[in-house]
Amino acid sequence: MIKTMVNAWKIADLRKKILYTVFILFLFRLGCAIPVPFINIVGENGLVGDNTGTFLNYLSMMTGEAFNYGRVFALGITPYINASIILQLLAVAIPALEKLSHDEEGRKKMAAITRYVTVGLAILQGIAYYVYIWSQGMLTPDASGKAYTGFGAFFQGLVVVSVLTAGSALVMWLGEQINEKGIGNGISLILFAGIVSRLPYIVYNIVMVMWTTGKWYYLIAPLAIVGLVAMVIYICFMDAGERRIPVQYAKRVVGRKMYGGQSSNIPIKVNMSGVLPVIFASSILSLPPTIEMFISNKLSEDSFWTTFFGWFKADHWVYGIIYFLLIIFFAYFYSSIQYNPVEMANNLAKNSGMIPGIRSGRPTAEYIAKIISKMVLLGALMLSVCALFPVLFSQITTAVGYGNVDVSIGGTSIIILVGVALETVAQIESQMMMRHYKGFLD
Repeated sequence: MIKTMVNAWKIADLRKKILYTVFILFLFRLGCAIPVPFINIVGENGLVGDNTGTFLNYLSMMTGEAFNYGRVFALGITPYINASIILQLLAVAIPALEKLSHDEEGRKKMAAITRYVTVGLAILQGIAYYVYIWSQGMLTPDASGKAYTGFGAFFQGLVVVSVLTAGSALVMWLGEQINEKGIGNGISLILFAGIVSRLPYIVYNIVMVMWTTGKWYYLIAPLAIVGLVAMVIYICFMDAGERRIPVQYAKRVVGRKMYGGQSSNIPIKVNMSGVLPVIFASSILSLPPTIEMFISNKLSEDSFWTTFFGWFKADHWVYGIIYFLLIIFFAYFYSSIQYNPVEMANNLAKNSGMIPGIRSGRPTAEYIAKIISKMVLLGALMLSVCALFPVLFSQITTAVGYGNVDVSIGGTSIIILVGVALETVAQIESQMMMRHYKGFLD
């Protein structure tokens, strides 16, 4: 990876793209430090406070603490991701949207629709954000020290929601600029920058908890480091794994020349859905603790709902089981949207290709569907190991007397970090290959 970056730096065109990408990420981090007018979030732990494991904590991670302290980019790239997912799901059910994705002009229209939906979702999330901080008394009071009322409260809410919406739209634009003029995937890199900015705080917090707790520090700390390194290696291995379906193309004569006859393969990646199943599962499991946060003062200790919400704590075994099942479900769900075995079989038939030992048409589609189903299950199981390792780590720290060191979303963070790094390096290598860069080819 280091050698690839050094060789890429020697190419003027790639060097400009890398510098442009770094500049865009710097602007993103700058926006994460600019406060929103009228928001006054005080305290060391910010908006999330002690509500670890909730959806608020998840959003704080994805925005690099901007959500936690009421910054301009508090909503981050989340509305754009949600808008993209919604349109992908609608494209399956609405033929008109599916038709738009098959040509260049249609994809431009889909991109424009995604932007509009992003703004709409940002407005809704901005209103929810304002209502929550208003209920927590985290808005700037008037000159007399009291909360604004009437037109003043309306104006205050309008400014807060407008700034948050504009910030989300600007983050979306920054991501698109990276896609057009930079290197790598803009959305992924923005998530990468937000998570990396939190790493020093997370490491410091875990180390301080271990250091101040007692004698097990010298055992737990090395195990945590070894586990982190092992997880990174494991994710790299999982990302590179694939099943190759052999394909043989028939020979055909065109004029005086013979074409075809070569052998190829269809690569089916082990982790074909990436980190999306973990993100979806984390989002759903974060909703019950978030609801509990709003109504906790109305619950008694021995009520059913107190027990129910307790199941969704990151240190509960029910949480781990539901998390595992949701990851498998979303892995199959996403692969069913992205891959169509019938279409793959038809494309093979059009190009005079066939899988050795399998007849063309329906048998080929069934064979591909069977292979994809097995690979999705294997990828989901391997992904579950990464996602559930931090939960297991919390259980171990609780068992040895440290209490629950909350790293329940650490698996998602590590998968995103490693996946984005591998994806970006692969894109740099492909661009260097296209330029026939001698230093790289050697």
